[in-house]
Amino acid sequence: MCRMKVRGAKWLMGKFCLLSLFVLLLCSVGIAQDGVKGIEKATELMGQYFKAGVTLLYIIGAVVGLIGAIKVYGKWSSGDSDTSKAAASWFGACIFLVIVATALKSFFGIT
Repeated sequence: MCRMKVRGAKWLMGKFCLLSLFVLLLCSVGIAQDGVKGIEKATELMGQYFKAGVTLLYIIGAVVGLIGAIKVYGKWSSGDSDTSKAAASWFGACIFLVIVATALKSFFGIT
């Protein structure tokens, strides 16, 4: 009778991993989409997320402006000498957020 040599579990695991990798590669190639369609979809999604991000920047700018106005009013009411400096810094922060949001929209060409 013919005797088969029993190879260890290491050999069997190696073959199993190789077969699993082959099946995974075959499935991923089968469901892969066209590159142009993928780029178009990514561009569309980027535009949607970007509009939400710009809106978020505007909201953050409004909140920062309100907080700054309250702090400046508090300093002005208490008679601090550096009220104009605080007002300029808070106003500058709000303007910066609005300019950044607008500049990013024009830089990426999103309308």
